[in-house]
Amino acid sequence: MVKVITYGTYDLLHQGHINLLRRAKALGDYLIVGVTTDNFDLERGKLNVRNNVMERIENVRKTGLADEIIIEEYLGQKIDDIQRYDVDIFAIGSDWEGHFDYLKEYCEVVYLERTEGISSTQLRNEDTVRLGIIGTGRIANRFFPEVQYVNGVRVTAVYNPVNLPEADDFAGKYSIPVSAADAEEFLNNVDAVYVASPHLTHYSYVKWLLENDKHVLCETPLTLVSEEARSLIELARERHLTLMEANKTAHFPAFNHLISLLKSGLIGTIVDIDASLSTLRQEGLREMDPLQAGGSVTENISFVLLPIFKFLGTDYKDLMFFSSFKGGVDIYTKGILQYPSAVASFKIGLGVKTEGNLVISGTRGYAYVPAPWWKTDYFELRYEDINMNRKYFYSYSGEGLRYELQEFISCINKRILTSHRLTTSEMIASAGVIEHFRNGEHIISI
Repeated sequence: MVKVITYGTYDLLHQGHINLLRRAKALGDYLIVGVTTDNFDLERGKLNVRNNVMERIENVRKTGLADEIIIEEYLGQKIDDIQRYDVDIFAIGSDWEGHFDYLKEYCEVVYLERTEGISSTQLRNEDTVRLGIIGTGRIANRFFPEVQYVNGVRVTAVYNPVNLPEADDFAGKYSIPVSAADAEEFLNNVDAVYVASPHLTHYSYVKWLLENDKHVLCETPLTLVSEEARSLIELARERHLTLMEANKTAHFPAFNHLISLLKSGLIGTIVDIDASLSTLRQEGLREMDPLQAGGSVTENISFVLLPIFKFLGTDYKDLMFFSSFKGGVDIYTKGILQYPSAVASFKIGLGVKTEGNLVISGTRGYAYVPAPWWKTDYFELRYEDINMNRKYFYSYSGEGLRYELQEFISCINKRILTSHRLTTSEMIASAGVIEHFRNGEHIISI
């Protein structure tokens, strides 16, 4: 019996996929089809996959062409599979010509002719989301280059009513078709909007956009007041729109692997979390201006609260801040959140530098994520018996902003209010912590 194996993502299964599977099937007596996992696709930079792995497996099964379906989870698995299943022929599309010649040491390699004029990428791009950007500062300049790595979206307009010349320069720099002179022109050219304006403008911009039926990805923090966050989420729900807070850490492959592992109980019951983040800033920047809601808490607390809320929930019993102030802003804040059976602490700074680790302590072991943990590609699980220690590596690409954008576009296409990676309750709770601080509650000055 001649065994053939082939691999693919098989997203939005189309006639081209079916033709390729038929050609592979014709090469032998038994066809094994490897379907890539969602996480493996992310690690390889495939950020535009519409169907999840279970949907893609089911679609391949329905073709009736696969005698066996397996899951591809890691780089180098093809060699292992060829040997494990005693494969005679490895088949793949001709667009990979020469790429898999290294497998000839293990079996025959055949490059199959692809069906011209159809692809998953083409299908995804047929329903392209027109994305607008509000704000043209530092984060917007880091965000735009990431857009090109996500299919199904293109930036069509930019809007900065406070500084029209800067908006024109931004549009020219990135070849954006429209630099809107007024609000109506901007709205007419977009389906969804990335809000990258200063903190104090988030609520009014997001409310305005939702009222005009635009999906919104808003830079963190979504708002500075919990009730405002709650009202925006309710408005998005009423209008069947996607609303997401742009916390990039929530979408990193490594962070999501960490959640999955610890939720499965690998370090036992979690009783303590300590998260630190500091980004030194010079005076004169928005982050250091009290009139623009500057300070360590408003700038960085959404990130350190993320692992705390993910593992311990949002129903904390008590909250305390210990802060150092300069020029009307907190340049350093340490916070403690007390839970019924756990405690969490965080350290954030704009004028004080701290180690930027994340440590999650459990009854069986602990997780250690080295600095900068908020954009990590590596973490460890450590135990009393050091022979049980494990290290995990998960790569990410670019600034990491492409991952949150991919999730945003995916939610729009699936008509989902917001991502499970940063839930509505977590967004509201984060705004509530900021609100407590800005109201001067639970603060001890140091």
